[in-house]
Formats: sequence, C-alpha cells, structure tokens
Amino acid sequence: MAAFIFKRILQMLVILVIVVSGTFLMMRIAPGSPFALERKLDPAVEQRLNAQYHLDGTLLQQLGSYWGNLFHGNLGESLKYQNRSVAEIIAYSLPKSASIGLIALVLALGVGIFTGSLAAANHNGGIDRGAMFLALAGICLPTFLIAPLLALLFAIYLEWLPVAGWGSLSNLVLPAICLAAPYAAYCSRLMRTSMLDVLNQDFVRTARAKGLSESAVIYRHALKIGILPLISYTGPLAANLLTGSMVVETIFNIPGIGPFFVNSVLNRDIFLVGGTVIVYFTILVTLNTIVDILYTYLDKRIKLW
Repeated sequence: MAAFIFKRILQMLVILVIVVSGTFLMMRIAPGSPFALERKLDPAVEQRLNAQYHLDGTLLQQLGSYWGNLFHGNLGESLKYQNRSVAEIIAYSLPKSASIGLIALVLALGVGIFTGSLAAANHNGGIDRGAMFLALAGICLPTFLIAPLLALLFAIYLEWLPVAGWGSLSNLVLPAICLAAPYAAYCSRLMRTSMLDVLNQDFVRTARAKGLSESAVIYRHALKIGILPLISYTGPLAANLLTGSMVVETIFNIPGIGPFFVNSVLNRDIFLVGGTVIVYFTILVTLNTIVDILYTYLDKRIKLW
C-alpha cells in the first residue's frame, strides 16, 4: 500500500504543477489587466502594481516567481480583496462550504443508496417508477429553481427555517438539501442500474435458493457488489460538494468558497484563482485515492499493489 500511495502522490504533484501552471498562464495571457477592471489606470501606476505583485517580467519569470512563493507556502495576496491573503480567504470560506457539503454528501449517498436499492428490488413496479420519476425531476430541476422554492415553502410560508444567512445549524438545512438534491438523483439512478445487474447474477440466485429472505439477499449480499460503482463516483462527488456551489451559496447568502472562486475568475484575481484550484485539486485527488483503497477492501478481485 505504501508504494501505491507514494506513486499516487508523485502523480498528483506532476499533475498539480501542470494544472496550476496552465491556470496561471491562461489568466496572464487573457486580454486586459487585473488592475484596470473599472477604470483605465495610469501606465506608471499599473507598472508599479505589476512590479509589486511580480507580474512585470516575462511569462516564465512570472510563473517562476509564483512557484517560488508556493514552495515557501505563500499562496499570494488577493488582487481584488485588499489586505487579504489568499490563504486567509480560503481559511475563512472553505470550512463553511465544507460544512454544507458534508451534510449534502451524507444526504445524497443515503437517499441515493436507499431509493436506488428499493427501486431495483421492485423493478417495473410502482415504487420503481415513482423513485425514478423523482430522480429524473431532481436531475432536470436546476438548483437556482429548487433553492427559492425551498426557501419560499420552509422559510416564508411555514417559518420553520431561516431564509438565508450563516451562524446556526438551522442555516445549514436548506442549502444542504438544495445542494444534495441533484446528486441524490444521480446516485439513485446509478445505484438502481448497478443493483439490477447484480440481482441477476448467479450468487444472488444461490442465496435465494438457500431460502434467504429478499431483504437479506439485497442488503447482505447484493448491496456489497452493487454499491461499487457508487463508491467510484463518491470521490469527485465529495470534492464537488465540499468545495461548495456558487448558486446555492449566493442564494442563501453563505460566505463559502464558491462565490469567491467565481468572482476571482471574473475579476482576474490570479492568485486567488490559483489558490482555489490547488485546494480543489488536492481534495479531489486525495478523495479519489481513498476511494481506490476502499475499493480493494470491498472487492477482493481488485488489486492495486
């Protein structure tokens, strides 16, 4: 296992260098200046700003300076949010996105596994059709429609939950449900398809022939194999949820990392874009590595080392 993890870390570092370098260069070669978004700056002022942030040399010199700061653990200063470093912004916003994302991840996986397995066990029945209709609705309805509807129902009409804001556990409920809804639908459909394939395999027929109840066949035998495709999907799913959603966080007025990332791209805030890319990439690769290791324990046929 140690050799596999070491190899994965080396691969991660190589890809990280390529991704971060490519992001930095694309932001730099884009037309315009990050310092002249609202009004045209005096050339002398812009030159001093470029020199201050080490953006005045050739592209390779700028990239080298940027990587030099990264090697020393310095993600740089935000060009948009004055007197705030990229590390401070990420440390402030990422935990908020992760809190909502963790709840949404549990909801998406829990609902997806339960409804997908239930639909497969009642194939072509009323439960199956009802579950897949709800899953299709969850996929088709965009979050910018689901979020206002949830706020209108639970916050304004029923007055059970706050409309928006941050500061208490009740503020997490509506954003987490809204964020989890489409992913729960994807998980449900994926789980149903996988379980239908597993339920037709020989070891399931053998378990039924031994006189086991249908619930025991499904949850003690078939589920262990049927859940494998969903485990593979969990890595990128968790990375997407833990790093937040620009739409959900904006509607519910949550100071998460999603709005910061989108605004950094629009404002050409080079260092903030680079910092968020590093965070997202690290989370994605780490979770995928954990999923790969977990896969070997769930399916003994798979060997990674």
